[in-house]
Amino acid sequence: MKKIIVTALSAVLALSLAACGTKPSAQAPTQQPANGAAGGSQPKEVTLKVGATAVPHAEILNSVKAKLKEQGVNLEVKEFTDYVQPNVQVAEKQLDANFFQHTPYLEQQNKDKNFNLVKVTGVHIEPFGAYSQKIKKVDELKDGATVAIPNDPSNGGRALALLAKNNLIKLKDGVGVNGTVKDIVENKKNLKIKELEAAMLPRVLGEVDLALINTNYALEAKLSPTKDALFIEDKNSPYVNILVARPDNKDSEAMQKLAKALNSDDVKKFIEDKYKGAVLPAF
Repeated sequence: MKKIIVTALSAVLALSLAACGTKPSAQAPTQQPANGAAGGSQPKEVTLKVGATAVPHAEILNSVKAKLKEQGVNLEVKEFTDYVQPNVQVAEKQLDANFFQHTPYLEQQNKDKNFNLVKVTGVHIEPFGAYSQKIKKVDELKDGATVAIPNDPSNGGRALALLAKNNLIKLKDGVGVNGTVKDIVENKKNLKIKELEAAMLPRVLGEVDLALINTNYALEAKLSPTKDALFIEDKNSPYVNILVARPDNKDSEAMQKLAKALNSDDVKKFIEDKYKGAVLPAF
């Protein structure tokens, strides 16, 4: 009987020592949930497809890609060389948004094409300038000289207003930036106004005496607005370039993250450092 009791006590003691010992080393470590959230899961990445002209719009968008990636937004930038398809493709939901235009152009497109596109946020201003390969100063512009301007209404009117501001033509009172060639009431130098697609203007610079070119196309053509333009809009230009989307997605979380990134101090510094006054932050 005594031997049985001793044997039982020995068994109990062995079990107690095993319970106090270390865990077997073969046990797999516990997996930590993504983002360190206990019991959580990594949020699903959202893709935003945004159309843009190459310079500076696509460059600015690409500068925020990494930041957005950290926030769960995969930004895909599709580059265009024209001002028509980016709006068409947003309207048709081939793109989520675009970044290439100012508000007057958007309003004209909505009216002409029956779009319903909306501004998400303003980002920068591109002062509009006049360029020439034939003259160094505007005073050298000869009688009967050919002047090329964009053929879309909003940029065409903007170009004519800039010509009027520099006393090369006079427009009807009150037309402002909405003027057309039919609104020219005084043209002392008999300038021949040639209306062309905006993207074409840098390519015909050698064929005309003067061309009024959007800054994005000027930069693509390696023209420096601050050095090469004979005259240029000042920083008070109302033509802020905007991020544009549809009413159904403009307030989405991903779109608002993009808007916030485009209005960040990082983007302001990027614009100031890279374009050195040729492009100005608008926020």
